[in-house]
Amino acid sequence: MYATYVIWSKHMTKFAYSVEELLGVALQSVLWVVLFGVGMRGLVPEVNGSDYMSFMLPGIIALSALGGAVGGGMILLDERLRGIVKEYLAAPIPRLSILLGNAASTATKAMIQAILMLMVGILMGARLGGNPLGWLLALGLVALFALGFSGIALAIAAVSRSMMGYHGLIFLFNLPLLFASNALYPLSVLPTWMQALVMINPVTYLIDAIRALAFGAQPALNLGLSVAVVALFAILGVWLALKAFQRTIRR
Repeated sequence: MYATYVIWSKHMTKFAYSVEELLGVALQSVLWVVLFGVGMRGLVPEVNGSDYMSFMLPGIIALSALGGAVGGGMILLDERLRGIVKEYLAAPIPRLSILLGNAASTATKAMIQAILMLMVGILMGARLGGNPLGWLLALGLVALFALGFSGIALAIAAVSRSMMGYHGLIFLFNLPLLFASNALYPLSVLPTWMQALVMINPVTYLIDAIRALAFGAQPALNLGLSVAVVALFAILGVWLALKAFQRTIRR
């Protein structure tokens, strides 16, 4: 596990000293919450008894986790194309540590961005629930989801031969996962065919759990089920990344 920590520390140190990346994380949070949230709140003031900013914010947090996971995959692909991964492989460390280090740094960045978005959202009028434990549990679910999707991104990065190919493949997952969910609209207003699609999307369960835990909203889905789905998604993502990485090494 020490190797995982070293790789995580390397990526987080680069993140802390990268002004461009820090500004990107901060500006993305502000732009999504302030411009999109405030604009939509004027159009849709209330959803299911909750103001639209509080309703929408969990979806934007999920989007940040998706975006962060894409960035984590780009880092691994860049290191693989430049031969840095070969140096990792020459070291006496478990192969899983390479992936876990990348995935853990991605999840950490996602949590930082989630906290920034929560702070901006509160300033813009979002109302958190009164249970601090719920806030912490919600952040934990964001980290688990980021871990799972970063696993998918790392799996794609492990088999991609170029940045263009990576972005083409990742696009198939990124925006469809967001819009085929309950991020921007409640489940009750969706047509039946779209509800069926939304219910097989793990993002739906993450968002519903965040709304219940952090914002005190009435969950549309069973909370225990939502937590289980997010946890299983995290395990599946890491497993896919490991399998794809092992296949790449054998080649």
